[in-house]
Amino acid sequence: MASIGAEKDEYRSNPTEEEVKNTHWRFGAPPNYDVVNKLFEEGRTNIWSKGSLEEKVQNLVKTWEMEMFHKANPDEYKTCDPEKFRFSTNGKKALTLEEMRKIGGSYNAFLQTSLPENLRFYNPDEETAESSHRAFTTTFPRGFALEILRVYTGPPVIVYKFRHWGYMEGPFKGHAPTGERVEFYGIAIFELDEHSRVVKVEFFYDRGELLAGLMKGITSSDDSKIEISSSCPFLKNTG
Repeated sequence: MASIGAEKDEYRSNPTEEEVKNTHWRFGAPPNYDVVNKLFEEGRTNIWSKGSLEEKVQNLVKTWEMEMFHKANPDEYKTCDPEKFRFSTNGKKALTLEEMRKIGGSYNAFLQTSLPENLRFYNPDEETAESSHRAFTTTFPRGFALEILRVYTGPPVIVYKFRHWGYMEGPFKGHAPTGERVEFYGIAIFELDEHSRVVKVEFFYDRGELLAGLMKGITSSDDSKIEISSSCPFLKNTG
């Protein structure tokens, strides 16, 4: 996550001035990652050497995430082929970019679930791209940092372990902020074509590992408390 108004970013590929001017930015301007970069620098566990495979993978993944969240026109993506691109989580049906757009963008694609609706603390079917973005940026005002922990194989098929974390300093779905660190771990597979563009992405992680951390804050709604207590045993099986 990022604020608006980009400066040079050492962790992502930087667009030229012409690209900045000609790109259709979802929130009106290119993102500024200064705040989340600071969070990343304070909390990272690895420092990769310049030019290493790990650094290159980290740059690719963070640039890809930036385009998915902030570029409104897929034809302007530099990291992936918009026609061939497919996205899936935890072995579910692979989605095209158009299908991801219809379900409300990246957050909702990441948090797909087969749980019954009454057990969904976060229901991606009821969220839009705008509402999901607002929910998570409110909860994590300093951003939700990404770290590449280990790269197992290099291109054209990249397999890596990652960690996402942030501090719950804002409310989420009626739950008060705790100030605690919320994080989850996972494995991802990126498949590149002959032009080094991403054509397939698979993520494997426990959805409940993230959502459980967001449910710790107190809520004034008795109904919400009932739903939380009934759904907690299922969190480890979500996704």
